[in-house]
Amino acid sequence: MNANSATDECSSAQARERIQAYRERLRQGRETLFQRFDQGVPVAELVREHSQLIDAILRDIWAEHLGPACGEAALVAVGGYGRQELQPASDIDLLVLIEPGAEAELAPRLERLLTMLWDIGLEVGHSVRSVAECVHEAGQDVTVMTNLLEARALCGQELLLAQMREATAPERLWNSEAFFAAKTCEQRARWDKYGGTAYNLEPNIKENPGGLRDIQMIGWVAKRHFAAETLSDLVGHGFLTESECRDLIEGQALLWRIRFALHRLARRREDRLLFDHQRALAQSFGFFDGESNLAVEQFMQQYYRTVQELNRLNEMLLQLFREAILLHDDLGPPQPINRRFQARSGYLEVSSPNVFRRYPLALLELFHILQTRPELQGVRASTIRLIRENRHRIDAAFRDDLRARTLFMEILREPRGLTHAMRRMNRYGVLAAYIPAFANIVGRMQYDLFHVYTVDEHTLTLIRNLRRFTILRHDHEFPLCSAIARRIPKLELLFLAGLFHDIAKGRGGDHSVLGARDAWDFCQHHGLSDFDSRLVAWLVEHHLVMSMTAQRKDINDPEVIQDFAERIGDPTRLDYLYLLTVADARATNPERWNSWKDALLRELYSATRRALLRGLDNPQAQDELIAEKKSEALRLITRYGGDPSACGGLWGGFSRDFFLHHSPDEIAWQSRHILDADPTALPMVVIRPVTARGGTEIFIYCRDRANLFACTTALLDQIGLNIMDARVMTTDADMAVNNYQVLEQDGTPADSPLRMDEIRAALIATLSEQGAESPRVRRAVSRRHRCFPIETRVSFTTDEPNQRTIMRLSTLDRPGLLAEVGTVFEGCGVRLQNAKIATLGAEVDDVFFITSGDDSPITHASILACLRREILSRLEDDGERVAAT
Repeated sequence: MNANSATDECSSAQARERIQAYRERLRQGRETLFQRFDQGVPVAELVREHSQLIDAILRDIWAEHLGPACGEAALVAVGGYGRQELQPASDIDLLVLIEPGAEAELAPRLERLLTMLWDIGLEVGHSVRSVAECVHEAGQDVTVMTNLLEARALCGQELLLAQMREATAPERLWNSEAFFAAKTCEQRARWDKYGGTAYNLEPNIKENPGGLRDIQMIGWVAKRHFAAETLSDLVGHGFLTESECRDLIEGQALLWRIRFALHRLARRREDRLLFDHQRALAQSFGFFDGESNLAVEQFMQQYYRTVQELNRLNEMLLQLFREAILLHDDLGPPQPINRRFQARSGYLEVSSPNVFRRYPLALLELFHILQTRPELQGVRASTIRLIRENRHRIDAAFRDDLRARTLFMEILREPRGLTHAMRRMNRYGVLAAYIPAFANIVGRMQYDLFHVYTVDEHTLTLIRNLRRFTILRHDHEFPLCSAIARRIPKLELLFLAGLFHDIAKGRGGDHSVLGARDAWDFCQHHGLSDFDSRLVAWLVEHHLVMSMTAQRKDINDPEVIQDFAERIGDPTRLDYLYLLTVADARATNPERWNSWKDALLRELYSATRRALLRGLDNPQAQDELIAEKKSEALRLITRYGGDPSACGGLWGGFSRDFFLHHSPDEIAWQSRHILDADPTALPMVVIRPVTARGGTEIFIYCRDRANLFACTTALLDQIGLNIMDARVMTTDADMAVNNYQVLEQDGTPADSPLRMDEIRAALIATLSEQGAESPRVRRAVSRRHRCFPIETRVSFTTDEPNQRTIMRLSTLDRPGLLAEVGTVFEGCGVRLQNAKIATLGAEVDDVFFITSGDDSPITHASILACLRREILSRLEDDGERVAAT
């Protein structure tokens, strides 16, 4: 080994030792921070201490690598690090300020410095600029200007930082008006990205409305315009009261604490409250499962209520900033509305600070005025503050006041502005004060994938959906709902049912029954007649009945329709319930609403309305219904040039269930294709892009064989289709007549010609193989689904009138589920007639209508035991594999 090699090796060893030493210094420093976190030390202290730890390490490394060149450059902390708000896994944002022309000389040293920072485990974001370059970049991009606002000198030539601050001062660059306008636009865009709500299932605690970024937004504007260094400084400037400042700082402290714990748990920078972490965070924050509330739901309710308050404070402060910065406090003369209110600069305000104290009813009147004056953009910030300070006046005496009760009903009956009024009432705390039971559901989440909003946000979205049914320009969205809404005698009863339908969630017991009692009491208290009160209470108690009937029962069975019609009682109740059901389903999870669910509810509504108009004492018999369907199907076949005389022989080999479960159009369409089929060219696969049922229809006609259902469903699953409904039949000639309604993963029909060709070719190729096994479904279970340990449950009931058994399966949704079930049916000697597929978030609630080999109900205990054993064995084993991934 020569001398140079020995020297290089020695140098390399020393470098590794330095890297290891810095790594250990970081590890020990952060471990100390975690210990202090567990001891309850405020996170404001911990993020400052973390910043100081990084400061010390950076100064040492800077001195090692820059040495004498320090006079030509400065190391500056920017962003959150510049504010000394450094969370455990946050990026270290750095700016290296250099003298003009020094870049070439400094580049090698800076490159080694940055490599060192990455080697020791720091996530560094950096830029190297002269003062002139900072000015240029900041002038082009307000986010760069924002970063520079928070610049803090670490080491090197501090004069460079002073020069940069002077060159980017408000009088030179981004004056207060331009800066405020740009940051406001930036916030709106950020809110739009997250759906305009803080109530997302997996919220981003930094970027969501009401998140940390909103607090930073306040700080940036205050610093740029008022030279305020802390949030507390805004009290001295008259923008915050002491209590508001305390709420703002406490809210920030909670979000900081959650973010600190989240970074520690994830072991990386993570600002999303993912399902993966919510349970563990709830436990670490001291929450425990209760009888009616999970720990995670309590934890998330605390979070949602905090960000709602922060969102309100953000709204109020930005409006005050707007008046001070853009309008220069020149709001123009007030325009009187009545003795209590006036309009100023497009916003509603009280005429005197004492209005709510002297006349508490104005706390409700304000929202009614906003409804009747659409030219007003909202409520002035000073009045929002007064609402907050006076909402305690909405007490029992206030709620008993006839004038208050009358005013609330006027808000519900007002033909416009209801959605905005209700959302503002909730945001300002007035709705929870007026309806105390509503306070329990504010910020209440449900730990599943089915409900994507908190209960209060879901409720207000439902009311918005109901309201849209009454607006002419939205008729194209839901034509039937819009037509029904126009004949509803009292829309306010529908809105009340929507307001109370979930109000009892989280209180234990059946929320529908408890909510119905609350609704009855409220209606009686507000002077509604017994008839109207009963209707509202009935709607609340039965608000799930229609969707459960459509999803879990065979609505082609006349007896199911008759039973449902008897439960409804009259067409008016049906109208109300249908509108409430559609609005509720769309407000539960808008992304899961699709044309299939729309068509299913519409079909149930139409069939029930016919039964009610026919008379409950004159139910339609199955034989009569089948005869009607056959007659109409023959007419359609004739109309489209088919031979109706050939149908007698074909239909003679079909089961009665085929005619019960299919519409005349479907019967005619399938029959024509069967009659035209070439027996030597089977299997036949025909696809209709969009049907009256709302999905894409796949019709398969072929020789029946073992595992046909399992093969078909596995293939459809593998190519990314959601099966919404399956209807299978074997004719007397041992031919399979199978029909599937499918949608794409995004809930739209698979209606493009290329997509239909792909589906058809894949099915024909698979079903043509003799003895082919079910294709393996290789799609992975989603990350979200893996967070929900759902027990597999199987139950059986006998449907004696239809000579079949109904099997209900509840389990975790996963790829290949129907194929697994189909394989079990084959192995246990069971025939499938029909399947109704319902997915509720991460859980499926599927219903299978099955028979024994001789088309009779399954009465042998051994067969039922086989089904239960095999399904539990297959799905629970699969569930363990899912959890393991």
